[in-house]
Amino acid sequence: MNRRHFLESSAFAALASTLASIPAVAQGQRKPRILLRNGWQSINIGDIAHYLGMMELFEKYGIEADVDFWTSNMENGADALFAKHFPKVNVLKGQDAIKEAVKKCDFMLHGSGSGFVAHKDVARWVKETGKPFGVMGISLTSDDPAIIETLNKAKFVYFRDGVSFAKAKELGCNVPGAAFGPDTAFGVVKLRNDEAALAFMKENGLEEGKFLCCIPRYRWTPFWTVKKGRPYDKVKDKRNQEKKEHDHAQHRAAIIAITRETDMKVLITCEDQTQIPLGKEMLYDPLPEDVKKKVVWRDKYWLTDEALSTFVRSAGLFGNEMHSPIMCIASGIPAVVCRWDEQTNKGFMWRDIGMNEWLFTMDNEDEVARIASTVLAIAKDPAAAKAKAAKAREIVLQKQDMEFASLKKALGELN
Repeated sequence: MNRRHFLESSAFAALASTLASIPAVAQGQRKPRILLRNGWQSINIGDIAHYLGMMELFEKYGIEADVDFWTSNMENGADALFAKHFPKVNVLKGQDAIKEAVKKCDFMLHGSGSGFVAHKDVARWVKETGKPFGVMGISLTSDDPAIIETLNKAKFVYFRDGVSFAKAKELGCNVPGAAFGPDTAFGVVKLRNDEAALAFMKENGLEEGKFLCCIPRYRWTPFWTVKKGRPYDKVKDKRNQEKKEHDHAQHRAAIIAITRETDMKVLITCEDQTQIPLGKEMLYDPLPEDVKKKVVWRDKYWLTDEALSTFVRSAGLFGNEMHSPIMCIASGIPAVVCRWDEQTNKGFMWRDIGMNEWLFTMDNEDEVARIASTVLAIAKDPAAAKAKAAKAREIVLQKQDMEFASLKKALGELN
């Protein structure tokens, strides 16, 4: 072998060795593989909206990746709904599938939740693989140093409310670029079931733009009433019963004012299954008979797509929930949020997107006294209310741009 041939062969061998050590994703031979950790329960259309919104946002921002979805719960029709709209996403079933996904995926993405819900799974990912991860749209509900330690290893962290972001910084979260970033349920825009929504509206005399939606809620979700094997919680139930009249009286006042002072109707509906009987007990049954004629109580649970198709045809929404209002604002529909201290800080996101006037803390009586008049103002001037919702939506869209720029950057840095 002459010297030139030897050098060329050696160079080729060195190059081949180098390429062999670089993952195929970095060579452009395949798409990145994302392990999405999300989906905490399915009795609540808001929890379902977390991951449906994430997948819509993947499509919107052109995230070219193969996705393995690691979910804790996908029941009550959520599995069929997800498969219908995102058939290419691999939903992991069983520990063996999860182990294989952890091994093969390049990047882990923790989606929205009431806290850093799966922080132990993320810590496991870091320990076992050393591969990168990101966190998008969470509240911070714990001051556990282990949680901050894990967060500080992330490529990016976005908190869905400013209060959580401030708390995280105070506790030592120092991820460069950590910021407020919207709950991924804001991504649910295209997911619709117009056929079901229109049929329900027709059956119940609801005209587009001529009704508002109202959603009740207990202080603590009584999971023991809908989840088999969940133990009864005497302390939480006592608190629920103590506060249920207080937490719904102003909504009844708003319903009465809307139906008597405008040509609007009201739909009492739900975000989770436990709210269906609560809506009848605390909102519908106590109403005067003349008001009931213009009020519809929905007696069945619905999924995220039918709910959104109904919300977008309403003049607005009010009540004690969070994610139905989120889906409304994402489509430019006015929404009032009422919260209390038993919940996480998620409600404060309304301040972050310029809607403090539509945010009420139920433990502040001065604020409670303004709920009915605020809701009535939306019913009386829907155009002004929609303009306000549109401004909030623009803030959300700008923040989503930031979140997904971070994800694209992280995927581009895979090696």
